[in-house]
Amino acid sequence: MNHTKPPKTVMQRDYKSLLDNPTGSALRRPRARWAGLVSGLMLFAAAGLLFTDTDADADADAIHSTDGMNSVLLENHLSEDARITLPLSLPSGAADEAAETTLATEPAVAAEPAVNWQIETVRSGDSLARIFSRLRISPQQLDRLMRTGEDTAILKRIMPGQTLRFDVQDGELQQLVVEINRLNTLHIQREGESFSTHTTTRELETRVTNASGEISSSLFLAGMDAGLSDNLIMELAGIFGWDVDFALDIRAGDRFTLLYEEKYLDGEKLRDGDILAAEFTNRSKTYRALRYTDASGRSDYYTPDGKSMRKAFIRTPVDFTRISSRFGKRTHPTLKKRKDHHGVDYAAPRGTPIKAAGDGKIVHLGRKGGYGKTIIIQHGGKYSTLYAHMSNYNRKLRRGARVKQGQTIGYVGTTGRSTGPHLHYEFRINGVHRNPLTVKLPTAAPIQAKYRDDFLAKTRVLVSQLDMLTATTVAANEHTE
Repeated sequence: MNHTKPPKTVMQRDYKSLLDNPTGSALRRPRARWAGLVSGLMLFAAAGLLFTDTDADADADAIHSTDGMNSVLLENHLSEDARITLPLSLPSGAADEAAETTLATEPAVAAEPAVNWQIETVRSGDSLARIFSRLRISPQQLDRLMRTGEDTAILKRIMPGQTLRFDVQDGELQQLVVEINRLNTLHIQREGESFSTHTTTRELETRVTNASGEISSSLFLAGMDAGLSDNLIMELAGIFGWDVDFALDIRAGDRFTLLYEEKYLDGEKLRDGDILAAEFTNRSKTYRALRYTDASGRSDYYTPDGKSMRKAFIRTPVDFTRISSRFGKRTHPTLKKRKDHHGVDYAAPRGTPIKAAGDGKIVHLGRKGGYGKTIIIQHGGKYSTLYAHMSNYNRKLRRGARVKQGQTIGYVGTTGRSTGPHLHYEFRINGVHRNPLTVKLPTAAPIQAKYRDDFLAKTRVLVSQLDMLTATTVAANEHTE
């Protein structure tokens, strides 16, 4: 029997040629024929859509006309230099092969499991152990969690109303997110059988604003009228406290102006920031202070020409109610005879903190005759200060300990020869007593030479703003008057 294979159709020949020898010259004619056939069919279909079937005669005429057109188009598309048009879909075998190639070159990405957060609000009397028990998380996991690092210590101090978010899957803690406060959030993540932690901190928005005021009775009341917080008023007094005694030197008509920062979160003011620049006029003498941070990160206040606002000593080492006895000759209240008074007595309630007037080393701590409980601080080789009639000392201090300016060293009392609670304060230069209220205090170090140009460049804008604000305030006050 003669087994003769049936002749291949045009479509079969063209597919085989296309897949076996896509670049061979022998493909030109089959490609052209296939392209012409596809194009002709598409044109035939398109031409048929141009006509409506309103009547049979119109349909017949349209079909007859289309047949003639398609004959011409097919002959043109079957020419040697016709463009190649690839099939709209590959044969089943080629499609499978292409799919296998795609799978081999593009590895599948496993979808992450969705996190189903369980939110717990801390109740009164709650502990982390109790919350873990409510969520049916084993105590062993809590133990491993608390051993993770120092960050987790905050979990021992959770407060009612605080929000904790848990990701628990099949009884295993995967994640824990704890909002410590509005700025800081603790994140805990499972890593195998242990946990890792990190804390994220939101950035506050900083805005710069200003305030001005005139004193009629006290700096505190004038500051409140200007919209300043208690902390800002105290900071302002601290900046100028080396030049102005705010208990004795303040007069009606004294003025202040300041530029300061405010810290915002989500459009809400959270707190005040630093004072950037300030001006204070006391008894017609004007002082200016500019905040500057050098390349080492150290911040301080300086005059516009770079001198430190901070003196080596503070003028008054205690918040007092009145001066009960001044420096010089007086009749001693207990001895009842005229005697030199080598210091200043500041009357204040018992227990009022006493501050070190400057950096130094404690050379005496204990009772000292009529002084009662006393501390003497040596400031370098030239200066020393004495603090007497204390009720008690700072328990952390010992003789030989070093103290910083403004550090609490003891508390007001009536020990020794004293008729009421007060601080007896002495200031000595080379062992000679000087009046603490009038002695010229040595200044701290000015801007270092290497930072001077940077300081002048960065504070120039602050000086200009102070000039403008001061001029505006004076003009407003004159207009009011």
